[in-house]
Amino acid sequence: MSIKVMIVDDSAVVRQVLSEVFNASSGIEVMDVATDPIVAMEKMKQHWPDVIVLDVEMPRMDGITFLKQIMASRPTPVVICSSLTQKGADISMQAMAAGAVEVIAKPHAGVKQFLQDSNNLLIQAVKGAAAARMSRMRSLPPTPLESRPKLSADAILAAPTGQQMFQTTERIVAIGTSTGGTQALEAILTKLPRTCPGLAIVQHMPEKFTASFAERLDRLSEIEVKEAATGDRILPGRALIAPGGKHMMIKRSGAYYQVEVVDGPLVSRHKPSVDVLFRSAAKFAGKNALGIIMTGMGDDGAKGLKEMHDVGARTIAQDEDSCVVFGMPKEAIKLGAADEVIPLDAMAKAICR
Repeated sequence: MSIKVMIVDDSAVVRQVLSEVFNASSGIEVMDVATDPIVAMEKMKQHWPDVIVLDVEMPRMDGITFLKQIMASRPTPVVICSSLTQKGADISMQAMAAGAVEVIAKPHAGVKQFLQDSNNLLIQAVKGAAAARMSRMRSLPPTPLESRPKLSADAILAAPTGQQMFQTTERIVAIGTSTGGTQALEAILTKLPRTCPGLAIVQHMPEKFTASFAERLDRLSEIEVKEAATGDRILPGRALIAPGGKHMMIKRSGAYYQVEVVDGPLVSRHKPSVDVLFRSAAKFAGKNALGIIMTGMGDDGAKGLKEMHDVGARTIAQDEDSCVVFGMPKEAIKLGAADEVIPLDAMAKAICR
């Protein structure tokens, strides 16, 4: 059966282009379009979509208010298609907190061309949203996928050799997640004390969204949470989140660890890539690191977690019942990369342990 989609956007151009993209895709059917949430609600009384593609800033009712109403009455996968000004990033973060499944960042200028060029990204976002387990979801990130060749972490960093580095007492945690990860990370970081080991985190998310995401978690958490920059130390009581559109690597500096933020090609179809983070942890931290792979589509991070496991790092995968999408952890478990498989509510204790 086709995924039935409703498009809610006040731009006629956006409605037209999105309809063309989705209707041309196998397995997706545009059921209806609406100029604003008021019109959408009337139409949804007659037939309810499988996925809603929703703008944020619209007349009569904004997208976030509409999203909250949907989640309160009948939770349905929603893909946000929002402009990426700083204000837009903040608003879209609110949308994810309210229950959006995916976020597509559209520019203010050249929207038609952008949407046409991003047809695969849009299609994968809708298909990913349709697969989400709404009972486990409150806030979710985007899942950017592309049809170009899938590169491994070799494109950024050579594989670990297993050669031992001089010992240090520093302990660090590397976390990778995607769909469902914003909710999962909030559940973990808000429970951590300032005495917890330092964390380096990759959450699949577009450019400019990660700064707002980090700021929000910093306000909610006892520990410090910030968007990472090259040279930032991984310190106890601090979580560094990879910037959207950049890779983040853990590096050793004497007895301490810091991060390096670099550009480069997509790895495992993502930037930032969990595989890049985990490989760097295997190479430069080894047994001093804990690797955690959590909810998300695809397999980014599975090979990297296996590399961490093989050099003696402790490794954990989130269990299926607590995942929104059991893709990344499942692939890691299949590779034999995880020492433990535990639920989300046990992660904070595992990190402190």
